[in-house]
Amino acid sequence: MKIADAWITQPETQAVCRALTEAGYKAYFVGGCVRNALLRTPVSDLDISTDAVPEKVIELARNAGLKAIPTGIDHGTITVVSGHIPHEITTFRRDVETDGRRAVVAFSSHMIDDAKRRDFTMNALYADSAGNISDPLGEGIDDLSARRVRFIEDPELRIREDYLRILRFFRFHAWYGDSFGGPDPEALAAIAANLDGIETLSRERIGAEMRKLLAAPEPAPAVASMRMTGTLARVLEGSDDRALGPLVSIEHHFHMAHDPMLRLACLGGDGHGLRLSNGEKKRLQLYRDGMASVTGAAELGYRHGAEAAIGILALRAAMLEQPLAESEVAEAKSAAGREFPVKAADLMPDYQGPALGARLKQLEAEWIASGFTSGKDQLLG
Repeated sequence: MKIADAWITQPETQAVCRALTEAGYKAYFVGGCVRNALLRTPVSDLDISTDAVPEKVIELARNAGLKAIPTGIDHGTITVVSGHIPHEITTFRRDVETDGRRAVVAFSSHMIDDAKRRDFTMNALYADSAGNISDPLGEGIDDLSARRVRFIEDPELRIREDYLRILRFFRFHAWYGDSFGGPDPEALAAIAANLDGIETLSRERIGAEMRKLLAAPEPAPAVASMRMTGTLARVLEGSDDRALGPLVSIEHHFHMAHDPMLRLACLGGDGHGLRLSNGEKKRLQLYRDGMASVTGAAELGYRHGAEAAIGILALRAAMLEQPLAESEVAEAKSAAGREFPVKAADLMPDYQGPALGARLKQLEAEWIASGFTSGKDQLLG
């Protein structure tokens, strides 16, 4: 098994590998870039493992004319930039002590030590600069081929090293797992036995994982597993995932974007506890308010644009477990971008202050009721 993708053969990346290997050190791509390349999905981050200590990585990179940035030197990580492409280079490590949130690590010269401290078997796959795959645990390739998300060795130990791995498990299952085969039962049992550890995590870390999970093309099976283990109630109190499957089905039918905030609105619960950005909070509230309103498809399109309007309509349909009518989608799209023909200046000086606002609102309602067909003269006449 070998990787021959453009990202691994590009001269800028090969230069980074040569800076290490020509000095007698190892350079192995690891984690997401290897996993995604084997799954034929896009690769974004380039992570490299090496037996060179961070200070040596900096020295070798600079000797090769590359930019070295000590982004995580305390944890063994140096960012080496080659041709504007960042490469995260981390020294082989082994865990010395963990408290469920962070680990004390020691550098190692052995790949197997580095592999054993990772979370899932599919993330413990390595590739050299020629693309040759190494599976030091002997399980990663088989699990990846079967789309089986499985903790390395003892699931409970892996979880107790970092309780965020509970949420990472569900996120990985949503993106890479076999939804028909279901999640690994040993992992689910270990998660259910360690739910209290979630309380030790920051809301920022929890929110980041939930965003990534809810951005998956088909998150419903993973979220259902979260509910069954009790995880969903811990991270999103008061939520209910029954309408998520129907919502995702509607999204696929209408080729809608995978909007985490739309899906979060569908789940309900205390989404504000996830440390959302102001923009995310605003979008979430728009979906929730629209879902609870009786505003028609055309008016939704006019007021919020086609994408948000169709999202609200999809939420309503999913909650009722009904299909979303093509006609409603067409209405929302048709009304999006329309401009109310009457301006405040058209009503002055006859109307001022609150009376002006009330009259504009009345005329706008008449215009919407006309199907946006009434012109200014008709409305003012």
